[in-house]
Amino acid sequence: MLSKFDDYPIHQTAEPLFHTASSDRFTYDRYWYNAHARDGSFYFGVGMCRYPNLGILDCSFSLAIGGRQYAFHASRRAPLEPTETVVGPFALQILEPMGRHRVLIGPNETGIECDLTFSPRTAVIEEGRQTLRNERFVVMDATRLDQFGFWQGTVRYDGKELAVDGRNTFGLKDRSWGIRPVGDAYPGGAPMNAFQALHFMWVPIHWDDQCTLAGLFEDDKGHQWHNDQAILPAYATSSDIPGVIDPAARTWDGRVEHRLKLVPGTRQASGATIVMHDKSGESMEIELEPVLLHRMKGLGYQHPTWGHGKWQGELAVAGESWDADSVNPLALENLHIQQVVKARCGKRQGWGVLEQMHIGPYTTYGFDDWFDGAK
Repeated sequence: MLSKFDDYPIHQTAEPLFHTASSDRFTYDRYWYNAHARDGSFYFGVGMCRYPNLGILDCSFSLAIGGRQYAFHASRRAPLEPTETVVGPFALQILEPMGRHRVLIGPNETGIECDLTFSPRTAVIEEGRQTLRNERFVVMDATRLDQFGFWQGTVRYDGKELAVDGRNTFGLKDRSWGIRPVGDAYPGGAPMNAFQALHFMWVPIHWDDQCTLAGLFEDDKGHQWHNDQAILPAYATSSDIPGVIDPAARTWDGRVEHRLKLVPGTRQASGATIVMHDKSGESMEIELEPVLLHRMKGLGYQHPTWGHGKWQGELAVAGESWDADSVNPLALENLHIQQVVKARCGKRQGWGVLEQMHIGPYTTYGFDDWFDGAK
């Protein structure tokens, strides 16, 4: 099956680009974005993913504002042309590869619409390959790139209109692909202990002159089996960025230290200290003050109905909203969160997010079971 990509010299196998190199049903290729106001008054996230071996293309848009969270979801049978990034009223436009992207949601029954453009302020950075196995097969094997930028445009929701000012709305583009649990679990076979504790934190921060990224995965004993650390120069306009890869960008090889203060009865931070350590001995300590909470189920993560890669039919569109404080913080669907944070490093101030997903026991913070909260 040929596609538009086959006219470019980018092939990695003898097959057309439409055909995946892996037959794993959990193969995925995702676009993901976030945005947050400088004053912490709102956050929105966007996701769209193609699951080539499931034949599904789905997307979500989620907005946290004024004590409520609003979510738009859509799913369809994946088109044969991979460059077709449209799901009902939702469209993703790549205006410039590794540059400006545009997200559109036209009029629809959910009342959620948008016209938003992401413009980068850094080059891209490649995170390290993330690989996790259970006792029988590969659970995750993925690569991710990140790019920091600003958002401009409008969002309509609940009869209101939100003006998104590119001077004060920071954000990030995250592209990942590979293998990750999506859709339905593998059926059949001999029983096994398929559940593994997984603790993930991810901290992208915008500073005036640069952007920093710290991310980590740990197991139930606090063993840090993967981390990423990067420092990228920031530019006034996207035309100033020196190329896809900035030669002035740095990646650190070391450990990410973390000290969280947790809200009692939850797995949510009320404050945090993140320390990036390089093997050279250089370090960077960042203090984080959470100011706004966004639950990632608004973008499909652990969503009981709109989970990633779930077959919803030839085309389905839905919307939902909820009070931010009305949900059970320890339910599986609510454990994965991003918090808008104010950041400090010495006298410097920054803005970003603290993402947390704590599933299972965790000796580091005293979690004894799968869904208990902080003491």
